[in-house]
Amino acid sequence: MVQIFSMFKLQNYINGTLQAPASNEYLDNFDPSTGKVYSLIPDSDERDVNQAVEAAKAAFPSWSVTPKEKRSEIILKIVDLINANYDKLAEAESRDNGKPLWLAKKVDIARAASNFHFFATGILHFASEAHMMEDRVINYTRRDPLGVVGCISPWNLPLYLFTWKIAPALAAGNCVVAKPSEVTPMTAYLLSELCVEAGLPMGVLNIVHGLGPKVGSSITEHDDICAISFTGGTATGAQIAKVAAPKFKKLSLELGGKNPNIIFDDCDFDKALNTTLASSFANQGQICLCGSRIFIQRGIYEKFRDAFVEKVSRRKVSYPTDPEAKLGAVVSKGHMEKVLSYIQLTKEEGGTILTGGNQVHLEGEHSEGYYIEPTIIEGLSYDCRTNQEEIFGPVVTITPFDTEEEVLMMANSTQYGLAATVWTENLTKAHRVANDIHMGIVWVNCWLVRDLRTPFGGVKNSGVGREGGFEALKFFTEPKNVCISL
Repeated sequence: MVQIFSMFKLQNYINGTLQAPASNEYLDNFDPSTGKVYSLIPDSDERDVNQAVEAAKAAFPSWSVTPKEKRSEIILKIVDLINANYDKLAEAESRDNGKPLWLAKKVDIARAASNFHFFATGILHFASEAHMMEDRVINYTRRDPLGVVGCISPWNLPLYLFTWKIAPALAAGNCVVAKPSEVTPMTAYLLSELCVEAGLPMGVLNIVHGLGPKVGSSITEHDDICAISFTGGTATGAQIAKVAAPKFKKLSLELGGKNPNIIFDDCDFDKALNTTLASSFANQGQICLCGSRIFIQRGIYEKFRDAFVEKVSRRKVSYPTDPEAKLGAVVSKGHMEKVLSYIQLTKEEGGTILTGGNQVHLEGEHSEGYYIEPTIIEGLSYDCRTNQEEIFGPVVTITPFDTEEEVLMMANSTQYGLAATVWTENLTKAHRVANDIHMGIVWVNCWLVRDLRTPFGGVKNSGVGREGGFEALKFFTEPKNVCISL
């Protein structure tokens, strides 16, 4: 790892400069793979947010009328710099989050660059509507940037999801006050260095590090921030809505999930099995789209269960730079304890642990890291707490079912409605199940296949609004109808 990170003090990025927090106080940043502090994070507060908002307000009149071609050019410079610093960013993401280095290289940094590239080019093709009336009257719709917007992102895919929010906001001509997770702030800090190098105008993007109750709340409450895009837990999303809704801010909330993976007995068995390995435990199960409830039709239940357990039991849990690691560390000690508490709960609810279920203790410098075995649990009721509450770790349950009606009832039984995966070779059945399942995203015979043009988001307690594609550009703009009589 790069030695620069040893007790390095991150800085806020406000008005085009890197600077210390107003408090001059810092928080510990832990390396999940070792359990040790390795850098310090600004403990910012409302003073830093206020300064960032003032900088964004000052920058907005100019940035909002900057030709879209010029905005695109600047954002594409950031893409080039991400690619030029690819290995450094991947190493930082792996260390900060605990995920295997190969995963950070394959997924996180690649997607961050793709997010910027997609919206930098997408804005060049973003169009609005015109409506001609019979009596020589024409209506056309302007889509203008909102102003200063707040973007608050989570810790599981730090740079990936951070850029997923700020890229469309910037491309649409807004100025941004952004808060990355205090648990995984390093790549957002490194991105701020790249923005300076790319020549992003002062105040267009401001990154304020710190705790949710201080920084996140200040962003949500600030009267001059007109929209909030948030990804994170459902309880936090509810609190944001409680504060922001009475102020009539636009809200995009991408929240929790408890996703079903439905495997019918007419599936492509090997493809379903191998993909289920990924959809269960990718990123240590710390992806809102992971399928944590696996429903298997009874005709293939025992065969699938036994093959799945055998494969999962051989998945190596190891430190992030181990090239053979299939799972790394979970993100924090507190999160590890939460996941382990749910594993204990499954025993109390009558579940049987088929494999895993324990904390993993590595040797040497990684002996105090936050590692958990990938865990499969059988024998639980579909409506028990383990099957209803979001665990967000390397823990899945498996449940047999007999009929399509039965599995739809179980799949739809939670408060969440983010994503589902369906495995069947029957096209009619696939369409029927996709129609009847209450989710914002349905994958059929695949998982996590993403076209960035498509809308992303959930129903019920999984969120409000959609991200991705032109949906994101629409969120970050205000439609205005102009009616002209000819």
